[in-house]
Amino acid sequence: MDGVRIDKWLWAARFYKTRSLACDEVTKHRVQINGQDVKPAREVRVGDTLTVRQGPVTKTIVVKGLSSMRGPAPVAQQLYEETPESVALRAKQAELNRLAFEPAHSIEHGRPTKRDRRKIEHAWNDRWSASADD
Repeated sequence: MDGVRIDKWLWAARFYKTRSLACDEVTKHRVQINGQDVKPAREVRVGDTLTVRQGPVTKTIVVKGLSSMRGPAPVAQQLYEETPESVALRAKQAELNRLAFEPAHSIEHGRPTKRDRRKIEHAWNDRWSASADD
């Protein structure tokens, strides 16, 4: 086997649940081969470097094997190898996410009570009346 369509390979390597999802991601330029945007019909070969973006995570992998059939996960993991730089970058990003500021911690009192809401609504109506009486 000389090459396999990129969408089939991504599906067989278990990056995406369905082949149509893999096809959509390639079409949206979230998958690159050797630094170039490709179409879903582009063939991937052993030794190619893929950049796969899944949400906030970007993986750089090297193709080690070809398959057009989806198999068990241990077999799928043998089709590629993630580069050490990519692993280090993902670990660094995970650590930054873990240490990042949580916006919910800035809320001091939580949800207003019914009484608090009435005060807020009353104050708002007094300040910003839309009536023509004034």
